[in-house]
Amino acid sequence: MDATEFMPARKSLKTLREAAAGCRGCHLYAPATQTVFGEGLKRARLMMVGEMPGDREDRAGKVFVGPAGRELDKALERVGIARADVYITNVVKHFKFEERGKRRIHQKPKKGEVDACMPWLRAELDVVRPRALVLLGATAAQALLGPGFRLTASRGRPIESELASFSPRTCESRPSTSRAPRPSRWRARCRRRAAACAPRRAR
Repeated sequence: MDATEFMPARKSLKTLREAAAGCRGCHLYAPATQTVFGEGLKRARLMMVGEMPGDREDRAGKVFVGPAGRELDKALERVGIARADVYITNVVKHFKFEERGKRRIHQKPKKGEVDACMPWLRAELDVVRPRALVLLGATAAQALLGPGFRLTASRGRPIESELASFSPRTCESRPSTSRAPRPSRWRARCRRRAAACAPRRAR
């Protein structure tokens, strides 16, 4: 079982978000507070994909509003990209956790849980159609590039892919997907390319 049966007939970010709120494609919905769907510019040139929402995101119903979100905001600000111009989402839309007293501790989603949620991410990619795609971590990278992908071997390197059309040198249409590098390298790279490749609002 996966999210396929919960997909709306007409796919837009609005209809997808509304449909995902009622998704029962895997068991993770039960203990979670709510579905945490992606947010951002509908036709964003840059799309960023993380693993899954954390405790703060689960309670707020918004992506990347916890500690990781603050670090992401700082990185985007440093390279001159407004968060409002980026589409940000996660592979898994419900928070998976283990309760330890009053704390809820993040647990890495299993492959079956990732697979069950993939129809939502695929639909987001189809609607947004980003030119550049940054995968924030191994779970996101393996979900879209296959289980054989190794983050340590490919960190920070643009990778040829049909998922996005960004060319790291010319911003032309050669397919490329970028893995999330270490923050200092990512910031330096983005500073060099922000002027030419920063997202622009759809008219």
